[in-house]
Amino acid sequence: MTLSLYEHFIEETKMKLSQDDRFIALLAGGSMLKGTMDEYSDLDLVLVYEPEYRETIMTERIQIAERLGSLLSGFTGEHVGEPRLVICLYGPPPLHVDLKFVTPSELEQRIENPLILWERGSEAVRRMRNTQPSYPELNVQWIEDRFWVWVHYGATKLGRGELFEFIDLITYIRRAVLGPMIATIHGQQPNGVRKLEFFAAKVTEELVKTIPLHHAESCYQSLLTSIQIYKRLRSDFQDLHLRREAESVAVDYLNEVFSSLKR
Repeated sequence: MTLSLYEHFIEETKMKLSQDDRFIALLAGGSMLKGTMDEYSDLDLVLVYEPEYRETIMTERIQIAERLGSLLSGFTGEHVGEPRLVICLYGPPPLHVDLKFVTPSELEQRIENPLILWERGSEAVRRMRNTQPSYPELNVQWIEDRFWVWVHYGATKLGRGELFEFIDLITYIRRAVLGPMIATIHGQQPNGVRKLEFFAAKVTEELVKTIPLHHAESCYQSLLTSIQIYKRLRSDFQDLHLRREAESVAVDYLNEVFSSLKR
């Protein structure tokens, strides 16, 4: 896929939105905003519409997406807590496009200042000029309050032999805990494990050890490694109330469970 495919889709979208009086702007975020697009990138587009059309726009999101290109499949984003989002696959050739439908006032709460690709009037620009983007900060206390409960849960799955469930837990810890903490320490947005290989290569070598095989000892060792990495990372964050007793009980229980498996 070439970058001209993205350009063609954007030009078609600008033309079609300009013919629909309900829409007042087309914006772009993500890798296009950061100037890091390549042939594997998605398009993250924001479609700004007049608020009086909210009900019809939200009802017709999929139909609007269909009008923008050859839509192979599209679905709304309730599963990620964002019903305004339509996740689309166009093609052929395949092109992933995220379409987010917002009103001008909703632009005031955003995580970045998107590029303005097209605008009717100046309200979108005005709304963004008068407000600042804010990316949610990582709440490490929230993590500490839960981490040792997750460790205990993993130990119970290990003891019962539910290794697929255990592997899912480790994946969650990597995505929701270790990745975001590493990103924050490196001055990046805490967005799961996205692009860790590029800005934290040395740490990601250690993260490989948190990927278990479907084998009890491998699962056990992966959780121990996850614990070690987490404890080291949390020392970079100030004013944490550490759940020392929960940590001791959970880790001891994990070790007991694994020892019982070896008997």
